[in-house]
Amino acid sequence: MSDVTIKVRENGPLLVTGPFTLVDHLGNQFDLTGKENVALCRCGQTARRPFCDGAHKGCGFTANETAPPAAPPLTL
Repeated sequence: MSDVTIKVRENGPLLVTGPFTLVDHLGNQFDLTGKENVALCRCGQTARRPFCDGAHKGCGFTANETAPPAAPPLTL
């Protein structure tokens, strides 16, 4: 099984690491040859959609989502 990790960067893009395929709405694949990490835009202001170009730094984009903490194990 492939080991893909998607990190939510605070006030920034989604950083995807690991082997994966990125496909547009028509089923066409984006060329990711030689890329180990890909940053996907979340702010919508990039000129290189769907990839991040750093535009979030100047457009006031803020986002700081975090995953909920793991539930403690049940004790009997």
